[in-house]
Amino acid sequence: MDFALTEEQVAIFDMARAFGEEHVAPNAADWDNAGTIPKELWPKLAELGFGGLYVSEESGGTGLGRLDATLVFEALSMSCASVAAFLSIHNMCAKMIDSFGSDALKERFLPGALSMETVFSYCLTEPGSGSDAAALKTKAEATANGYTLTGTKAFISGGGYSDAYIVMARTGGDGAKGISALVIEDGAQGLSYGGLEAKMGWKSQPTRQVQMDGVNLPAENLLGEEGKGFSYAMAGLDGGRLNISACSLGAAQAALDATLHYMSERKAFGQTIDQFQALQFRLADMEIELQAARTFLRQAAWKLDTGAPDATKYCAMAKKFVTEAGSRVADQCLQLHGGYGYLADYGIEKIVRDLRVHQILEGTNEIMRMIVARQMIGNK
Repeated sequence: MDFALTEEQVAIFDMARAFGEEHVAPNAADWDNAGTIPKELWPKLAELGFGGLYVSEESGGTGLGRLDATLVFEALSMSCASVAAFLSIHNMCAKMIDSFGSDALKERFLPGALSMETVFSYCLTEPGSGSDAAALKTKAEATANGYTLTGTKAFISGGGYSDAYIVMARTGGDGAKGISALVIEDGAQGLSYGGLEAKMGWKSQPTRQVQMDGVNLPAENLLGEEGKGFSYAMAGLDGGRLNISACSLGAAQAALDATLHYMSERKAFGQTIDQFQALQFRLADMEIELQAARTFLRQAAWKLDTGAPDATKYCAMAKKFVTEAGSRVADQCLQLHGGYGYLADYGIEKIVRDLRVHQILEGTNEIMRMIVARQMIGNK
């Protein structure tokens, strides 16, 4: 078994890391305070091929595998997990359009998505349906020319900021088979947004409700087939779970790197604090945990890339393990910084805030346990 990255994969990681260090890290705190990410950042990322990481090369995308993509998100998250996670959401939408959209829909939306002149958001969650996503109530009623949408989506990253939205709505009966996916462009009549949510972390991502009150859409804005929307949404979740795990991993690694530097300079009782054995043990424990998380994540990504039958189980296990490991490490890094870790100037408290939500989104870690247990029981 070969655990080494290829030269191409190392180059992908290094390219994303260098971009983050130049364009993201110096601004991350300011964007966090401002509550937004300047839109001019996205076309710069798109120039590197990051607007369509796993969109097929035939469609103009980069055509990376899921393991390759995790390297991008790990590297970018070393500068800011919030920025990297938002890029993951856009890429999930671009992949859905490439995989399931008609030729006409792809022709309309893919070029803008790939250049990131059109930033996409993903609208599944509703105020009354979180983990039970198939219980969504947003309706898309058929009309002579297409559909009329009515309903509210909650916790939408990019709500009121993005240029287009992939919305899951009910075109049929109850349950998953009654759900379809449609594309709505910003500015559509009847489309509005709730107030800006005040959040613990991911503050640079504007988060609002997306509200639809009789939004009329042409039939060609249907993504794929009627009744297949929920399956399309779920198809992207394994990869999304890997991406958010990679974001936890990269940010936690950045926190550990910063902590090593801090401890090499901070003195107490006549020596730098990295010379105290008790603190060295804590450093070692964090390094062990992050290396275990990295290996687990890359194994799960390899399984997804190779179509392994247990790929979904491994993606769920990796998501649970890596996101929790990342938060534990970041919290320990804050502790080792002492009072300085609690100050925004050192950047550790932002990492702690940003990583906490990773245990909730892309399926809560409780749902990850359910997926794993059900596959275990089903394979008896």
